[in-house]
Amino acid sequence: MSADPARIDLSKVAIVLHRPRYPENIGAAARAMCNMGLERLVVVAPERYEAEKALKLATHGARHIVDHMTTVEELSLALGPFSFVVGTTARLGGQRRVYRRPEALAEALIPISANNTIAVVFGPEDRGLTNEDIRLCHALVNIPTAGFSSLNLAQAVMILCYELRRAAVPAPAETTPRLANRFELDAMYDQLRDVLVRISFISHENPEYWMSRIRHFFTRMQLRARDVAIIRGICRQIDWYGRKCHEDGRQGRPKER
Repeated sequence: MSADPARIDLSKVAIVLHRPRYPENIGAAARAMCNMGLERLVVVAPERYEAEKALKLATHGARHIVDHMTTVEELSLALGPFSFVVGTTARLGGQRRVYRRPEALAEALIPISANNTIAVVFGPEDRGLTNEDIRLCHALVNIPTAGFSSLNLAQAVMILCYELRRAAVPAPAETTPRLANRFELDAMYDQLRDVLVRISFISHENPEYWMSRIRHFFTRMQLRARDVAIIRGICRQIDWYGRKCHEDGRQGRPKER
C-alpha cells in the first residue's frame, strides 16, 4: 500500500543518534520513536553502549527498534544512504536554513519523503552537533525553549517524532453535526419566552426586546438539535416546578427543600 502523497511517509525517515554517551538515552529514544510510529534507528559511535541498559529504557514495546538498530562508526558513512539530512541544533544563525519550529520542518518534509529517504540527526548530549557535522546536513531544526535550551536527548527525539507523526496522519475531516432546523428553533424560542415571562425574567410588556438578545446569543452558538431538546427540557421542568409551587402555595402545603 503506497503512502498518501499529501502526508509524510514515516518509513522513509530514520532517527540518527551521533555519539550518544548513555545507553539509557538510546533506549528512551527508541521508545519515543515507537510511540510515534518510526522504526529506523541509526546509532553512530556510541561511547558506552550496553544493550541491557538500553533495552530497560526502551521497554518491551520498543525492543525491536533497539535489536534492529544500525551501528556505524562515522557520521558521514551513516548518512551516506540518505537523500536529505536534517540536523538538530540549539544554535541559530549561519548559512544553513534553520526551521525554528519542528512542525514547520515536518510540513516541509512531506513532499521530500515521497521519493527520498530522510535522516534526522541528534548530536551528543553534552555538546550537540559540531560545525563539521552540520556541513553534512541540508537543513537544521531548532526546538524553541524558554531560555534554558538544553534538552534531554530522548525528549528532543520525542518532540521531533511527534511532529513527524502529526504530518503523517491525515487530518480528520471536519463535519458539523446536524444543526437545529427552523421549526425546532422557533418552538424553543416560543417556549423559552413563555417561561421567562412567567418567572419574570423578562417583561411581559415587551418580551421581544429581550428575546432578540437571547436569539443573538444562541445564534452565535450554532445550536444542534440535541441542544434544543435539552433547553426545551429545562423549560418544561421550570414550568412544572413553577406551577407546582403556585399550587402548593394555594393549597397551603409547605415548600419542598
